[in-house]
Amino acid sequence: MAAVGRAVFELAAYNGALLRFTGRALRTLRRGVPARELVAQVLEIGARSLPLTAISAFAIGLVMALQSLTLLKKFGVVQYAAVGVGLGVTRELGPVVTALMVAGRAGSGITAEIGSMKVTRQIDALRLLAVDPYRFLAATRIVACLIAMPLLTAISDLLGIIGGAIITTVVGGVPLGAYVDTTLYYITLADVFTGLGKTTLFGVIIGAVASWNGFRTEGGTTGVGQATTQTVVQASLMIFVSDVFLTQLLVSIGW
Repeated sequence: MAAVGRAVFELAAYNGALLRFTGRALRTLRRGVPARELVAQVLEIGARSLPLTAISAFAIGLVMALQSLTLLKKFGVVQYAAVGVGLGVTRELGPVVTALMVAGRAGSGITAEIGSMKVTRQIDALRLLAVDPYRFLAATRIVACLIAMPLLTAISDLLGIIGGAIITTVVGGVPLGAYVDTTLYYITLADVFTGLGKTTLFGVIIGAVASWNGFRTEGGTTGVGQATTQTVVQASLMIFVSDVFLTQLLVSIGW
């Protein structure tokens, strides 16, 4: 029981510290956003993560279509494979897989960059130059993740559906027109925006966790490596847990 109590206490302390850090960083936005730094981070997080998220989403669409066809062939309704692919990609797999890829690539990069600045005292140098590191380093990266995630997810949704269309038409023999019509009929804007809405929270999680681990990095280059690993693990777990609660919330309100 003591070990369980200690684990609960440590989890609460971790979440509290992360929330305080995020709040402190976002409060600095009242003074405005460093536009040049924000644009650079959106390009770094968004554009450079696009090949990874695009390939992942396309592969997910292919696999989902293959699995759907295997099941639906037993009932002779392979034309409805588009429904499984479309709903699965737009509501769940598109947002979650994209977030995991961004956490692994961009999140670790943010932590490594800020962590390196921390151990080499460049953050202290920013303070001496009257530059708020929470605004310049943390807030810009959180906002950049918030902007980039829905854009990447929208592209992932499209590529996942295209991947599903290729398998369904080639392997399942469903006409492309029927696949498109079924997708447009059953997949609504509410389904798309449900997934995109989740990614806004995922983006904040990735940016906040990555920046926070960077700011608390200690121990030289070894500490930087440990911090980047912690970012990927912590952000991934938080994405999964938050997705469960978000999905339950959306289901309870009828979305």
